[in-house]
Amino acid sequence: MLEVTFYRDERDRVSGFSARGHADYERHGKDIVCAAVSAVLQAAQLGLSAYAKADVTARQTSGELRLAWPKDEGDRESVRAIVATAELAVEQIARRFPENVRLKRARAPRAGGKAPRRVTPLADRRRGHDV
Repeated sequence: MLEVTFYRDERDRVSGFSARGHADYERHGKDIVCAAVSAVLQAAQLGLSAYAKADVTARQTSGELRLAWPKDEGDRESVRAIVATAELAVEQIARRFPENVRLKRARAPRAGGKAPRRVTPLADRRRGHDV
């Protein structure tokens, strides 16, 4: 299962997102569901960095992608538009493929608070899938 989480701050602005796992719709290299979500999230990363010039912190490893940005970036229209479009696209993919993609929405950890725990599903440890 590919799990995508959009994090919101105390003002309900999206302040980051993460994706981990694999959709398991098809074998590696042929999985159109995983490819669709990956394309949406990587396009959002590119849009935030190159178009919106947002101060984005990104971490990408096999089977995981995490993006976050400072709170003040969430007030910018370009950032809100890019992230809302990505969230809507992932939501539609998750509705169409509920066995393969799970969309979650969560509160962002507070400054100095504990960050969400990174858990790598066993299936991803055996296969080197990219999100």
